[in-house]
Amino acid sequence: MATYAHKKQQLYLVLSGIFLVNALLAEIIGVKIFSVEKSFGLTGSLSAGVLVWPVVFIGTDIINEYFGRKGVLRITFLTVGLILYAFLVILGTTKLAPADFWLDLNKTDPQGRPFNIEFAYQSIFRQGLGIIIGSLTAFVVGQVLDASVFQLFRRITGSKYIWLRATGSTLISQLVDSFVVLYVAFYLFGNWSMAQVLEVARFNYWYKFAAAVVLTPVLYLAHYAIDRYLGPAETAELQEEAFVDKSV
Repeated sequence: MATYAHKKQQLYLVLSGIFLVNALLAEIIGVKIFSVEKSFGLTGSLSAGVLVWPVVFIGTDIINEYFGRKGVLRITFLTVGLILYAFLVILGTTKLAPADFWLDLNKTDPQGRPFNIEFAYQSIFRQGLGIIIGSLTAFVVGQVLDASVFQLFRRITGSKYIWLRATGSTLISQLVDSFVVLYVAFYLFGNWSMAQVLEVARFNYWYKFAAAVVLTPVLYLAHYAIDRYLGPAETAELQEEAFVDKSV
């Protein structure tokens, strides 16, 4: 039978893995800005990265609930390091000279039009320094703010009102995150106007706002599953540790 320490370790490992993969995925695909109107019939534009970002919201809140602020910050900074590593590896591959046969095999698209696959590869994967700085800055600021606000609500509500501390912390932190990433990446280092930054950031935020509210039942379901996995006594002990950690 698994011990309490083993269950705790396994739980943190699984939650951290889900958090890390989705955060890395959001950073990689976030370079694409797509038309919501053309894709879903709604007016506005979104960064593709926000599509998986709600999973990061839930992961942050659950880790915060059971492992406290230190647990959130530990996986946050580990994720930042791994994202930087991933971008360095990707950047390195863009410096490699393409093989002639690869270029020749991919010189036309399925419709027979001229196609430069090396240019496409470079355009997709060789993101500018500004995008990397902007996304990581927003990620760290958003996570620290989320963890801190979550703790504040936890001290006020105790173990009650999970939806309040989870949704409230997400809405506040993502208000900052949504604007910081676009401002740094596309205004300071890019060629966007402030009007474009505000328009896309505003729509990004409202999407995250809606996702945080809609996914509240998922948060409760995750809590239920974790409580059953840990057991009543062990769950209470673990949550008490998290609460003490948040109060520091």
